[in-house]
Amino acid sequence: MQDKIVITGGPGTGKSTVIEELARRQYTCMPEISRAVTLEAQKAGTKQLFLTDPLLFSKRLLEGRVNQYFEAEKSQETLVFFDRGIPDIHAYMNYLGVEYPDTYLKNSKAFRYDHVFVMPPWEKIYTSDNERYENFEQALAIHNHLERSYQELGYTITEVPIGTADKRTDFILETVQS
Repeated sequence: MQDKIVITGGPGTGKSTVIEELARRQYTCMPEISRAVTLEAQKAGTKQLFLTDPLLFSKRLLEGRVNQYFEAEKSQETLVFFDRGIPDIHAYMNYLGVEYPDTYLKNSKAFRYDHVFVMPPWEKIYTSDNERYENFEQALAIHNHLERSYQELGYTITEVPIGTADKRTDFILETVQS
């Protein structure tokens, strides 16, 4: 039996750092793909595809995350970790106030995860960069939309305590293995 585990939260909360630590510990991890989609669009001349055409950006994310889900299903590993899940897509669309097709919610309902961990906003480690344009207040608002989206889909969310990447990773592993 395989457990699919999502690590989510607003931007700049340490998700990718924990995913990298899990990978270093030899766990199977599905990386965040929004940076790749953003960089691909920038190479094509669109500075922030998420802001310029949120539906196209989200469509590319949805395709990528569904592919990651299928890739995980092919794995023989008992634990597979995802840096963000499918519901993150419509949570971000809700944050923007953008209408989106029913397929986003249908996919969120069809492709279920076994555990959802949320990384809380942590101003001390928050930074903006080339692909992360949000300020900390916007990150807080996104965090709230993410929590709401997962809760509306019936998930129980476990908040990961603030701490080092090792301690946060240990917390996640201890929780899923208990």
